Amino acid sequence: MATKGKNDYFGLSPLVSLILAIFLPTSWICGAITRIQEGKYVAGILRLILGWNIIWICDLILMILDKHILRLLDC
Repeated sequence: MATKGKNDYFGLSPLVSLILAIFLPTSWICGAITRIQEGKYVAGILRLILGWNIIWICDLILMILDKHILRLLDC
């Protein structure tokens, strides 16, 4: 069973989160939903607006190198 973690999509393992992040539509939607679930509404809305470009590339690089999702905003 996957453990709940703040740095993964929906508390999934880093490998499953990486697989979801590789595909742009799932990364875009999962990132926004994850941030909204954490109560970070501004970050979730910005993820929906800007999540298909630079944030997506940063997510992939950080997930491959550091095994966590990029958190630019903490609001």
